[in-house]
Amino acid sequence: MAISTLTRSTPATGSSQVVRQPRKKWTVGKIAAVAVAAFIAVLWLIPFAWATVTAFKSEADASASKISWFPPSGFTFDAFINVFQAGNIPLWTWNSLYTSAAITAITLVISALMAYALSRIEFKGKKVLMAVIIAAIIVPPPVLMIPLFYQMLALKMIDTSWAIILPQVIHPAMVFVLKKFFDQIPHELEEAAVMDGASRLRIFMQIILPLSRPILAAVAIFVFIGAWNNFLWPFISTNDDSLLTLPVGLQTIKSAYGVQYAQNMASALLAALPLIVVFLFFQRQIIKGVATTGLAGT
Repeated sequence: MAISTLTRSTPATGSSQVVRQPRKKWTVGKIAAVAVAAFIAVLWLIPFAWATVTAFKSEADASASKISWFPPSGFTFDAFINVFQAGNIPLWTWNSLYTSAAITAITLVISALMAYALSRIEFKGKKVLMAVIIAAIIVPPPVLMIPLFYQMLALKMIDTSWAIILPQVIHPAMVFVLKKFFDQIPHELEEAAVMDGASRLRIFMQIILPLSRPILAAVAIFVFIGAWNNFLWPFISTNDDSLLTLPVGLQTIKSAYGVQYAQNMASALLAALPLIVVFLFFQRQIIKGVATTGLAGT
């Protein structure tokens, strides 16, 4: 068996000694699993790579019948320039950014408080409320579009940022996930805090939330991505050009200029770029949150 060495210093003598640790063997099953995962990753990356290449082509090369990874006339930024000239990309990006951030923050507060109440507080109708939350997870969001629109219309919020934000802050699935995670936190921690005179709110803020950072980060990332990518509801609830989010604004450019493949791919990359940056910076939290969520649901 192959072994690896690790140098460790002993505090008594100050000398160092070599500690040998066995290396993990690469079995046939492990090699096959890595090969399958690599193959799937390549299959997933090919469409993204093709979209990136197409975005840097001229419209003539992008619409040519002959498929080519390297366009005859070379790569160009014309598609991106046309997108920026045709629409207000900075404003649309800002609208998407602050609405998504507001949706994420409000969702975290509402979902965490509701999940804590369902996990720790006994009250009448608790089982019924939990059943309603589980049933709400099954309801497709498009079914609620018309009632939500009439509700925003009655509140005179159409064509405002609140019309985009408020209907998206209720996430039954996130409440369920957080509730399952809170159930795993030992009750003894709260009992000790109660004996020290801590209130329910203080226990929630100083014990539950710090222990729940991984799942809170995962919920925040998932909600932010969902709000950023949401096209249908912002499209329905706003008509003001100054309130358009990035997905809706980019769609108006496509409609105005018809089918232009390079420009369409450039628009898609611009819409996905912030999410790619979020993933690169928070990939550890995303992976840890997914793993934690899976354990909480068991």
